[in-house]
Amino acid sequence: MYKGSKHGLYHNINAKRKRIASGSGEKMRKPGSKGAPSAKDFADSAKTAKPYKKKKKRTGMLQKQGYY
Repeated sequence: MYKGSKHGLYHNINAKRKRIASGSGEKMRKPGSKGAPSAKDFADSAKTAKPYKKKKKRTGMLQKQGYY
């Protein structure tokens, strides 16, 4: 990951995809080009990934009435 960056690798990738979709004129860099994230960058970001949390099962009065 780049030093001094406030957000993680995937956050920056998703932010750029949103900018491209809104018509910014930017392009994603090709793998292996200068400035593009390397395989090591992706491996390093996988080490700091947050664990997946399961959603709580909804129970109670509202479930019995068919709201969920």
